[in-house]
Amino acid sequence: MVSAQYRALSVGLVALVMLVAFEAMAVATAMPVVARELGGMHLYNLAFSATLAASVIATVLGGRWSDRRGPLEPISAGVATFVAGLLLAGFAPNMEVFVAGRFVQGLGAGSTQVALYVLVARVYPGALHPKVFALFSAAWVVPSMIGPTIAGFVVENADWRWIFLGVSLIVIPAALLLWRGTAGRDLRAGSAESVPGLGRKLVWATLTAVAAALIQYGSALKLAGLPLLAAGVVLLAVALPRLLLPGSLRAAPGLPTAPVLRGLAFGSLTAAQVLIPLMLMNERGLTPTGAGVVLTIGALGWSTGSWIKGRGRMGHMTAIRGGAAMIAIGLALVTLVLVDSVPIAVAYVAMAVAGFGIGVLHPTVSVLVLKMSAEGEEGQNSAAVGVGESVFTVVAVAVSGALFTATAESYAVGLAFTVALALLAFVLAPRFVRSAQAGTMERTAS
Repeated sequence: MVSAQYRALSVGLVALVMLVAFEAMAVATAMPVVARELGGMHLYNLAFSATLAASVIATVLGGRWSDRRGPLEPISAGVATFVAGLLLAGFAPNMEVFVAGRFVQGLGAGSTQVALYVLVARVYPGALHPKVFALFSAAWVVPSMIGPTIAGFVVENADWRWIFLGVSLIVIPAALLLWRGTAGRDLRAGSAESVPGLGRKLVWATLTAVAAALIQYGSALKLAGLPLLAAGVVLLAVALPRLLLPGSLRAAPGLPTAPVLRGLAFGSLTAAQVLIPLMLMNERGLTPTGAGVVLTIGALGWSTGSWIKGRGRMGHMTAIRGGAAMIAIGLALVTLVLVDSVPIAVAYVAMAVAGFGIGVLHPTVSVLVLKMSAEGEEGQNSAAVGVGESVFTVVAVAVSGALFTATAESYAVGLAFTVALALLAFVLAPRFVRSAQAGTMERTAS
């Protein structure tokens, strides 16, 4: 438990993260109804891509802004922007305005989340970082379990607009509680001088966002989307290296490995979770509710892993390398359910194992990134990890989906790809953990 002197701040932090997570989880349930009511089925995928694209841009901006001016300004601006996006979506008269609202939400969420990481670095002592990031993980897990159910109830019994309008009413009190918890604390920027090249970074962030959206949208269109998919891959190859840390794409020891490591781990699990419910319903005859329970158990495993790591009972190397191994093992086990003689219970156990793995790995990477960052660079380094995680996840989902389609809907092939990603994270883990000291990254010109 985080000590009493940080209680108000901790509650505010967790509440903000939870609300952003709830909106992200709930919107998937509401989207079919939203698109039908607003007559915008042709913009269905764009409603998701717009948020992703905006968050990539805002993550870069929020990280640099936090390093220059401290985290409170980008948090304030991010919360205000997020609320504006919620209101725009909630009152949208047509699908075009709704998509614009989703884009604005992405700007607010991206800026807020990376600035919260910097806030943790500036306020909490290093010994409390594992506990705080465990709380962050839990704040994402709980909405993943209850968000779709609540959203479904609201859509069926009230109006889908209240999913957005309701969250907008709760965000402000959460933000006020956070600001109360920062009263009297020095949250100014660190000793680093003004970070150069922000304008260029935003250009590359915009191009990366466009590339990620093209990949996501193109992969959803199957063969018709191949030109968009190819264009997205080419653009991503040019733009992404400019946003990651120097040496990231070749996994240079220390900080540069962080964006790739967490992107591989989180991307592998997310891509598998796209295929698993479909596999369980089509191959083993589970209902949508039954398939959803499998993912819920994975979320409970995530929460349990984060809690155990937050209590300091697991070393960093064990958490990261062991976590990656558990993701790979869990995803390999769930593939066995394709065999009719294998009990469905294996899927529940498998997802609990994979969920536990990401639960110990994910917050540990965040803790070490702050530990390894020089003062005043926490924002840009956390932003690089956030961008890497988002983009690698999009690519993992797109490639696994493309493999699934190209192999006559072979779940085994699609899931084998996700296992390979987790194994690669396992291999790279020592390059990151064994260099855990401040400033361990290559220096190149911006």
